Amino acid sequence: MKNTFTLLMLAVIFFTQAQQKHTVYFDFDIDEANSSSVTRLDDWMTQNKNAIIEKVYGYADSKGNNDYNIHLSQRRANDVLNRLKAYGIAVNNNVEVKAFGEDFEQDKNETKNRKVDIYYSLNDEVRPEPKPDDPDSYEYEFSQRVKLSRVGDKFKLDNLNFYGGTAELLPESRPVLAGLLKVMKENPNLKIEIQGHVCCNLNKDHPLSKERAITVYTYLQVHGIDTSRISYKNFGGSSPIYKIPEMTEMEKTANRRVEIEIIAN
Repeated sequence: MKNTFTLLMLAVIFFTQAQQKHTVYFDFDIDEANSSSVTRLDDWMTQNKNAIIEKVYGYADSKGNNDYNIHLSQRRANDVLNRLKAYGIAVNNNVEVKAFGEDFEQDKNETKNRKVDIYYSLNDEVRPEPKPDDPDSYEYEFSQRVKLSRVGDKFKLDNLNFYGGTAELLPESRPVLAGLLKVMKENPNLKIEIQGHVCCNLNKDHPLSKERAITVYTYLQVHGIDTSRISYKNFGGSSPIYKIPEMTEMEKTANRRVEIEIIAN
């Protein structure tokens, strides 16, 4: 029994030591990482492609009340997690995402309290670079639509769909994002609004549609598209393609979508 306990403690110590940490900082009362932290995070992701995210902990300074700071630190944690996923960093299926608010040992320097800590392990076997799906067929069609479009025109991003109840893209959506990125890079005057939609719920302010739009926004941002050219908006279930409640799984998949609106071209 004693030997079993000893082995268990050694395993816990080894696992804890095996985890490493990267910290992302935020400006006062802001839930998106500041520019210097985004640059450092991009560098970290480039250098740690074999990382596996185990924990994402959000924090806030002591300004304001703790309830507000809990929600602020949760949004900060979500922002970082979305960036990691958009870049393709592996996330443990049991990843722990936790908001501490101001309830932790505060540093005297308030700027160090507005942060998210990423705990990760490194896979000994470096994952090969994923082969990007060929976006050419989608990119050509979309590029032609953009050339003929006017300000205010809207397009559904065909095959950019999500697993139900999540902001996780279905596998077939990857070439669509690659194609959209290519079009944005080849058309430097193009500005778009990314509009998120959900199925099964008529609530206009459903947070999931915002998270889906942010997934696309973050993908474009981390791949070099300036944020002055992209924005996002939450539509919830207020503009379904198929009437809610949907009759089939196909209708649900179609309703949980992302559209873009041309803002400038």
